[in-house]
Amino acid sequence: MNRLCLSFVVALVCPLATAQGVGNPDLNSAPGVDHTTIAIIINTSDALSLAIGEYYAHARLIPATNVIKVSFAVGQSEISVEEFQRIKAEVDSVAPERVQAYALAWSAPYRVGCMSITSAFAFGYDNAYCASGCRPTRLSNYFNSASRLPEYELHIRPAIMLAGRSFSDVKALIDRGIQSDGTYPRGTAYLLLTGDKARSSRVLTYPQVETVAAGLVNIEMVRQDKLTDRRDVLFYFTGAISVDGLETLKFLPGAIADHLTSFGGMLTESSQMSAVRWLEAGATGSYGTVVEPCNFPQKFPYPAIVIGRYLRGETLIEAYWKSVAWPGQGVFIGEPLAAPFRLKR
Repeated sequence: MNRLCLSFVVALVCPLATAQGVGNPDLNSAPGVDHTTIAIIINTSDALSLAIGEYYAHARLIPATNVIKVSFAVGQSEISVEEFQRIKAEVDSVAPERVQAYALAWSAPYRVGCMSITSAFAFGYDNAYCASGCRPTRLSNYFNSASRLPEYELHIRPAIMLAGRSFSDVKALIDRGIQSDGTYPRGTAYLLLTGDKARSSRVLTYPQVETVAAGLVNIEMVRQDKLTDRRDVLFYFTGAISVDGLETLKFLPGAIADHLTSFGGMLTESSQMSAVRWLEAGATGSYGTVVEPCNFPQKFPYPAIVIGRYLRGETLIEAYWKSVAWPGQGVFIGEPLAAPFRLKR
């Protein structure tokens, strides 16, 4: 992973976070993605996908018209562009107009050509969101935006995967998301600066978390390689190939956590720690890249944005998606409708 010029980070990311209003107190009362505007996509060839999709639709009271069934081969980490375009056309043709986001009821495939499958569902397959080597990709127009209706306003439907190795794992994930709703937890945001300098490119943005979250959650910026024996983890951001000590932590329902590394988004067969490990440890959302991104922080969640928007009432899928400037190579996983800081509806 290559180092990134500091001026590039500041010039691209920081003004956007300020100009577009992270910390807007009106977010709690604004409409957004909810159980009526998300569609669950199920692969009928996959028994686990069927079980996950049916449970999620029931648990989140998703309308039957928002349950979309497709069929494709099971057991592949990558799907061809042609097959994906067939599936997406089928999904888009039956999705009700009100649908603003997609939940994918599987862990694989997680990649389409050079894109993550969540970004491919959001934008359509587009090589502009890919990069060969250490290069930028197209900026997401959803990045740090005020939009609460992305399909209507921006013509994208952000997507997230209900990922897990077993039905019991995904059921527990879904249950945590539902349990988190409207709880306003008083947890801690842990922001780690590890000894892995190449994977610590986000640390320049850590101080901005104080701007958006001070007084709402505890914030600990620590210089260490791992976190252990904490019982109040609400956010955990770090940079490492693999994260030790997860079994000693207690994640609060609705927690978001990820590690900046090259292949965390290779969910089922990564040579590095899969982002699914965060969910197994008790987090409710995570993120990783499916192809080599280099260490551009723009290709990973920007902590101040995801924390700021989540604390002010956006759902997990909204806050997380808006925190990545260049999401084409990254996959989002977790329970999309978790909303710990929004009044129950």
